[in-house]
Amino acid sequence: MGKFYDSVPVSAIVRIRDMMYTVKDPFRLDQGDVSFDAPDTFKQAVAKAMTENRTHYLPTAGIPPLRKAFAKKLRDKNHIPVESDEEILVTNGGTHGLYAVFHALLEPGDEVIIPDPEWPPTMAMVQAAGGKAVQVPLREELRFRWNIDDIEKAITPKTRVLYLNSPNNPSGGVLTKEDLERLAAIATAKNLWVVSDEAYEDVVYRGEHVSIASLPGMYDRTIPVYTLSKSYAITGVRVGYFAIKDKALRDRALKIVLYTTSNVSSIAQYGAVGAMEGSQQCIADFTTELLFRRDMFYQGLQEAAPGMFSGTPPDGAFYAFVKINPEVAKNAGIAGESLSWAMAEYLIKNARIGCVPGVDFGANSEGYLRFCTCRSREELTGALQSMKEALSRVAAR
Repeated sequence: MGKFYDSVPVSAIVRIRDMMYTVKDPFRLDQGDVSFDAPDTFKQAVAKAMTENRTHYLPTAGIPPLRKAFAKKLRDKNHIPVESDEEILVTNGGTHGLYAVFHALLEPGDEVIIPDPEWPPTMAMVQAAGGKAVQVPLREELRFRWNIDDIEKAITPKTRVLYLNSPNNPSGGVLTKEDLERLAAIATAKNLWVVSDEAYEDVVYRGEHVSIASLPGMYDRTIPVYTLSKSYAITGVRVGYFAIKDKALRDRALKIVLYTTSNVSSIAQYGAVGAMEGSQQCIADFTTELLFRRDMFYQGLQEAAPGMFSGTPPDGAFYAFVKINPEVAKNAGIAGESLSWAMAEYLIKNARIGCVPGVDFGANSEGYLRFCTCRSREELTGALQSMKEALSRVAAR
């Protein structure tokens, strides 16, 4: 079994991160880490927990007040019919939640339908659980949503799970309620489980976020997975959660949580209670600022790299997933077996800008780049200026 993990890929994001540590004064547009500070409600709850010496073992599923807060949020905000706090399991961030869910659901050879593009660890976690990721392209002409007919064509007798990530990382595509209703009908007809990764639920600029588990009868076959990382700017603290109605499956998932983390950090959990029970104004404030940064980056990109990149500002999340013009890149001397990698490496080495090659998110995403627009205004401005200078140098050759 140990050798099996040799075949599980490591995301290029890790390689890019390592490269960025060799760059002096880098612009870290490669990592989806918001520049905001955590809200005072969270920090004060952490301080209180430390003062009260809450530094000991906890229930594996999570502390009762936090499970209660998450269950209430799922009912009130996401409109998911959670009946009991017992249906909630607290995890060490959203990644840990997905890892536990896939390991609880999948048998060797099971197929999981996943978007292309999609955050690379998703495919790796499916593979680590013995499954096979089947990527179905998101359509740029549909604002990076699926053509639902493509999903129906991709289903085989081995398909067990339909994985949703809306808003999507890296494209920012947001599935509509009509999309979700069609997907719900397909999942029901084909007896599929749905894993709904809603990490960016609070970062929607156009349309609305709808949880598929809120649709009639869908919570019975849907496992919604969440994280506090993005909504409360606590990416390094690692608190996530998911809900499972089916008790047998939930008990299986609890074992995976137990044997991978014993329990999530006590201080982090008490801090999370403070964040959940306190004012939620920070979420609206963050989203307003992220919208400004999105627009600022896309406007600046036109001046910094005229003709080099194209793309429409996304409907959600906080990334710019832009298409590289191969002819303009070639004329600038930027070319390689993978245009995505050639451009990413050029910008890292010559402009100090971290970014991620599109091909890492899926084969159909070759020729794209992902920039994170959640960094500070100053860092985004500096990156755009550095990009302009670097590309001007090659254009003048």
